[in-house]
Amino acid sequence: MSPKELLYVEDALGHEKILKAQCQEALNNLTDPELKGFVQQMMNDHQQLFSQFYQLV
Repeated sequence: MSPKELLYVEDALGHEKILKAQCQEALNNLTDPELKGFVQQMMNDHQQLFSQFYQLV
């Protein structure tokens, strides 16, 4: 992997980490069970993407 490609992967990891944290914050503030379920799924998706990007490194 070239240095530039590695930088792209590092950026993607950072973005996924931020998005997961934002989902977690939303979960802490939501009361509607349907919305909480939707946000939980989004958080799981971002965790999965983070893991996939991490495996590239």
